[in-house]
Amino acid sequence: MLPAMQRHRVVSTTVASVGYDDRTAVLQIEFVQGQVYEYFMVPASVFHGLMKAASPGRFFGEFIRDKFRFRAL
Repeated sequence: MLPAMQRHRVVSTTVASVGYDDRTAVLQIEFVQGQVYEYFMVPASVFHGLMKAASPGRFFGEFIRDKFRFRAL
């Protein structure tokens, strides 16, 4: 079993925290409602963009949602 991914809190009404594993290109997002999802084959630039975004929720909707294969944890 892999160790838990470290997630970083973000200021958003949609996204609670974000983690990224650059070895596997997996992005993990925890939403404020409590759901956690992993997104696969996500470029590091997308993670960095999400972390720098003025609105992480808007960034998620525009650049991540429906763009990558994902699974709920």
